[in-house]
Amino acid sequence: MAAAKSAHFGITIRDVTKTFPGRDGGPEFRALDNVSLDIAPGEFVALVGPSGCGKSTLLDLVAGLTKPTTGELLLGGATITGPGLDRGVVFQQYALFPWRTALANIEFGLEIKGIGRRQRAERAREVLELVGLTPFAKHYPHELSGGMRQRVAIARSLAYEPEVLLMDEPYAALDAQTREALQSDLRDIWERTGTTILFITHGIDEAVFLGQRVAVMTSQPGRIKTIIPIELSNRDVDDLRSTPEFVAYRRQIWGLLHDEVRKAFEAQDPALAAAKVVA
Repeated sequence: MAAAKSAHFGITIRDVTKTFPGRDGGPEFRALDNVSLDIAPGEFVALVGPSGCGKSTLLDLVAGLTKPTTGELLLGGATITGPGLDRGVVFQQYALFPWRTALANIEFGLEIKGIGRRQRAERAREVLELVGLTPFAKHYPHELSGGMRQRVAIARSLAYEPEVLLMDEPYAALDAQTREALQSDLRDIWERTGTTILFITHGIDEAVFLGQRVAVMTSQPGRIKTIIPIELSNRDVDDLRSTPEFVAYRRQIWGLLHDEVRKAFEAQDPALAAAKVVA
């Protein structure tokens, strides 16, 4: 089984603004505005916010898929200038190669890294065991359930031992039972590997269950509204989500999000905003 690494890189997001050109010569669109966030090495941070607040844009910036308009992003103290194998990315869509088995999909990043055939096969089997899919090593994606395919995607990102795992609503398309099972699996994997994780989600329950801290974003343009440390005294209870502590965190975060969600709706529907003014 994969052993925990001794240290991982932290993420520094400092005064980051991201704008996009306006359509048809119109005004520019400001997706993120002066965002700052520090994620310690080995920390699990969940990021929540209303639709369109720039959560995915922020993850793309950390992944190096795009560059900030202003501000800086650092990984382990070094400026992020583009994509790299020091960051694993898991999206909502599994993006597995249909012509490769589960094991061969996991080996892909190791091939890119130049790892020899025998070593990468051994490493792929280790992470396949880590995500509980050893019996399905020779199965193709179409032979796996949605939850299994997402486990393969996570294993592929973990195989080359990235310093950071970036996850953009990876469980959003799954049914509730599968989603909760995979949340528990991810917590276990994180506790074993110590990988730094930034997890984007719309789900308040998911954020509280997974995160050591939950960062709440404002409506567009996205800013960090507040950051809430999650301190649950006993995570081993059978129904953690029903405990008074968990419910209190859920209520607190929903209270912070409520006005932001309304602002987002009003921005999309001017008639709703006008009705509020009249009222």
